[in-house]
Amino acid sequence: METTDTTAQVRGWFTGRLPEGWFTGAPEIARDREEIAVVGALPEPPGDMDEDERAALVDGLIGRFREETRERRIEIAKEAERRFRQKVSWGVTCAGRTVMFTTLSVPVMTRLRQSERQVLDTLVAAGVARSRSDALAWCVRLVGRNTDTWLADLRDALQHVDRVRAEGPDVNS
Repeated sequence: METTDTTAQVRGWFTGRLPEGWFTGAPEIARDREEIAVVGALPEPPGDMDEDERAALVDGLIGRFREETRERRIEIAKEAERRFRQKVSWGVTCAGRTVMFTTLSVPVMTRLRQSERQVLDTLVAAGVARSRSDALAWCVRLVGRNTDTWLADLRDALQHVDRVRAEGPDVNS
């Protein structure tokens, strides 16, 4: 069932609902038909340490946040899932690294021609992926990384469409 809440409303709800001090600013909210992903920034570690120590410190900060906030994140996620009828995933960014604690893995049906299947089979044969499904996910991530600007522009346009649609008449009445 599609919800009529806009991404901006979801973002506002989470920003108002999350405890102060969890993140250095408002969290990033990414949303699709199945899932709401909430990703917040943790404080940056000091820059005057060697690379290995800094990496270990980032691992520790992320691990501590995950454990210390687990119960509260579950409560907030359950409340959001009831309100928005979507699952909630959590993650953090720290020192340029993003770690997702929970994510959905949603099956997506697709039809591929032989030449497209051969690409996936080549990735499996080369050990890049364990299965066609993993290979397809790898391809999607690769395209996403290499077309960030184009996808960002497209997402901005879709947000504009959501705003205009929300301002229009309610067709479900």
